Amino acid sequence: MLKARNLNRGSIFDIVNLIFMSFVILLTLYPFYYVIISSLNEPIDLLNGPVFFFPRKFSLANYSYVLRDERILKAAFITISRTVVGSISAVIFTAAFAYGVSKQRLLGRKFFIGMALVTMYFSGGLIPSYLLISHGLKLQGKFLVFIIPNLFSAFNAFVMMSFFRGISPEIEESARIDGANDLIIFFRLILPVSMPILATITLFNAVFHWNSWFDALLYGGRKLETLQQYLVKSIQSANVNVKASSFVSTLSVSSTSVRFTTMVITAFPIVVAYPFLQRYFVKGIMIGSLKG
Repeated sequence: MLKARNLNRGSIFDIVNLIFMSFVILLTLYPFYYVIISSLNEPIDLLNGPVFFFPRKFSLANYSYVLRDERILKAAFITISRTVVGSISAVIFTAAFAYGVSKQRLLGRKFFIGMALVTMYFSGGLIPSYLLISHGLKLQGKFLVFIIPNLFSAFNAFVMMSFFRGISPEIEESARIDGANDLIIFFRLILPVSMPILATITLFNAVFHWNSWFDALLYGGRKLETLQQYLVKSIQSANVNVKASSFVSTLSVSSTSVRFTTMVITAFPIVVAYPFLQRYFVKGIMIGSLKG
């Protein structure tokens, strides 16, 4: 009898928990859904009132206008280039540091770890960083301004260092017997067996580079405008009145519909890429946090 009561209580709790979590998921996903259906609605009709569940008048006029804009195409190219180059270079650079400090034999190991640890809690501030990057390194208006200042992350380095410590030392010892040096061991042995943590850190860096806009505003200007910077300017220009091309007849494209469309375009690639890396993401975080 007592067992039956416990089962009933457990079932009620599961039902209540399922309803509550479904409500939370709905609250989380609906804003994204609202932006998507608004971008697919006819621009003029959207001015008559918001859509809530489905587009009242389906139209691709917003996407036709936005994708014909040369600025967003150039911004997309810069953002994609920045994300790919910045993520790969940052992962290799951070992995090389993490692999080195994971070895007890490294001379000055504690000093390097301490210096990396300091960067997690202290920074020079906005003005010193701007002076260093723009005047010291002279990266103002150059593509490398997105790459070099973001090559290293102490948090990512410590996660990778914990992972590297868990790799069996016999793998390296056997390679050294065959005459391999540290570079060969790192690139041909360590990196191939570290795909979970590498995918995790790559995802961290890719999301950062894709969503970053403030550094583009400070150092890039209009020459190196990114998608997120384009989106910020689109949101700020609330009173812009633009006309669609002849392809979409005489419809006017409102600033509101353009902003919704730009949001979807800027978020779509990273949302699509995330599910493919999710299994590596979870596995890499767990291994990197537990081993060591």
